Amino acid sequence: MRHRGLYGHLVLLLASLIGIAAFLYPFFLMSGAQAISPEQAMQLQEAPLLTVAIVVLCLGAILATLGAGTMNAKMVAILGMLTAANAVLRALPGPGGFSAVFVLPILCGYAYGATFGFLLGALSLLTSALIGGGVGPWLPYQMMAAGWVGMTAAWLPRLERWPRIEVAMLTACGLLWGFVFGAIMNIWFWPYLFQPQQVAMYWSPGMALGEVLQRYGAFYLVTSLWWDVGRAVGNALLIALLARPLLALLRRFERRFQFRWASPQADAQP
Repeated sequence: MRHRGLYGHLVLLLASLIGIAAFLYPFFLMSGAQAISPEQAMQLQEAPLLTVAIVVLCLGAILATLGAGTMNAKMVAILGMLTAANAVLRALPGPGGFSAVFVLPILCGYAYGATFGFLLGALSLLTSALIGGGVGPWLPYQMMAAGWVGMTAAWLPRLERWPRIEVAMLTACGLLWGFVFGAIMNIWFWPYLFQPQQVAMYWSPGMALGEVLQRYGAFYLVTSLWWDVGRAVGNALLIALLARPLLALLRRFERRFQFRWASPQADAQP
C-alpha cells in the first residue's frame, strides 16, 4: 500500500508547484515590459481558473488518501466539520491582521499530517470567502498560502512526550507563519504596483535578484510589518492557550476513527 500513499504527496507537490508558479510568473511574464496597473493585473491573472485547479487538486488529494487507507470516511467528515468551523473563526475580530483561521490548520497538520493540514487550510479560506469573506483575484493565493501553513506544520518533529516543548514549538510556528503569510501574500500584487515618488520600494523589469529582495524588504517593512504583528501575536497566544486541549482531542478522534489495512495472508495466520 505504500505506493498508493504516495499519490496524496504527489498531489500536494503538484498543487504547491502550481502555487509557486502563480506567485512568481509575473516577474517573468513582465520581464521585458513596463509595469502595469493593479486593475490590468486582475484582468491578466486567471484567478477563477487557478481556484478551480486548487479545488480539483484538493479533491484529488482526498481521493488519494481514501484509496491509500491513510484517511477514511469518518476522517473526511471531521475535515468537513473543521473546515466549516475554521471558516467561521476567520470572522472573529482582532487587531491588525489578527485571524484565528490559522490555529486549526497548524494543530491539525501537526496531528494528522501534511495532506490533512493542507486541505484544511485551503478549503477553510475557500469556504470563508464563499460565505462572506470576499471572493476576488486574491482568493487562490490565500488558499495556497493557508494550505502551506497546515502542510508545513506536519514537518515539525513529534514531541508528544514533552508537551511543554511541543506547545512552545507550535507557538513559535504560529508566530513565524503570522509574518510569512503576509510576506507571501504581498507577492501576488507587488510586481504590478509603482509609485514614482517611492521608486525604491517597487519592482521594475530587469532588476537583479538582490535588488528585488532589497526593494521588497523595504516595501514589506513600510506597508505590512505592523499589520502582520497582530496576526503573529494572535497566532502565538491562541496556540499557547489551546494547543494542549485541542491536540488531546484531535488525537483521541484519530485513535477512534483510524483503521489499518491488513493483507489476507496476515489475517489467515494463527
